[in-house]
Amino acid sequence: MKDVAAAAGVSLGTVSNVLNRPDRVTASTREKVERAMADLGFIRNESARSLRSGRTRALAYVMLDAGNPFFTDVAQGIEHAAESADLSLFLCNSDSREAREATHLGHLEQQRVQGILITPVDPDTPLLDAIAQRGTPLVVVDRIRKGDQFCSVAVDDVLGGRIAVEHLIDRGHRRVAFVGGSLGVGQVADRYEGARLAWAAAGLPSDDLTLVAADSLTVASGRSAGERLAGIPSNRRPTAAVCANDLIALGLLQQATATGLRVPDDLAIVGYDDIEFAAAAAVPLTSVRQPRQELGRAAADLVLDEATNPEHRHQQVVFTPELVARASTLGTHPRVSLAD
Repeated sequence: MKDVAAAAGVSLGTVSNVLNRPDRVTASTREKVERAMADLGFIRNESARSLRSGRTRALAYVMLDAGNPFFTDVAQGIEHAAESADLSLFLCNSDSREAREATHLGHLEQQRVQGILITPVDPDTPLLDAIAQRGTPLVVVDRIRKGDQFCSVAVDDVLGGRIAVEHLIDRGHRRVAFVGGSLGVGQVADRYEGARLAWAAAGLPSDDLTLVAADSLTVASGRSAGERLAGIPSNRRPTAAVCANDLIALGLLQQATATGLRVPDDLAIVGYDDIEFAAAAAVPLTSVRQPRQELGRAAADLVLDEATNPEHRHQQVVFTPELVARASTLGTHPRVSLAD
């Protein structure tokens, strides 16, 4: 900085202002200092600045599964908010493993990031409470967290499951499968609960809403579920399926096509998340849309407010999902009337 000051013919304090408070420096002086920086190849020492401030100029997002486009879309929303605040964004992938998640969180605390956003493996883990107690702003993303120790941003997944099944009932389906991963995953359990509520409200036999388990929320699990559905005799086979996410729905669509089932004539399919690939599928998928980037931006705004606003109050923000109907459910004719 002394070299820059000498080359620009200004004081050391002026160089500091250009770096940290440019609004206090005239445009002509700022231009001289910036030219000197460029000529000398000056790069500010952000580590030294962080030592003084106690925080790095970065946010961090610990996503659950980097292979799922839903989470990368959420990360984009976070990145837009970070960019607006002139902050960098660290992206970490827990790969749905608690030990890996804990390692990432430990490293991020050591880095003294401005705030942490996380889609946790277990939203009730005491590890998150401990981080908040140590003073790092933290927001839970795509999970509803009990208590008010920190903010959370999520989607009403019970409603999402409900509107998916209501759509199929309106299309005349009376045998429906819910294809999902473990009900130990909060979102899956909530989506299945919404499906059950819609089925019961329509007065349909509970045995005709079939739970088809999947090992994971992946395309491969959707193909495996499709094999099992195809093996059921046609007079008992579900005529439609609600999938816990779009990746399962895409796998199910692939397998249905491979085994000769016509979508939606033999098997209507509803996905969940409405990732970009849903609309681009060979048979465009009906899906329950989550506002993915808005989810990320809202979470980032909350963590930034906590980091900078002494009057911050924790909030639990819940977005409303919507159903986007496409060819995977919109056959030419409903199967039966609702009265049947």
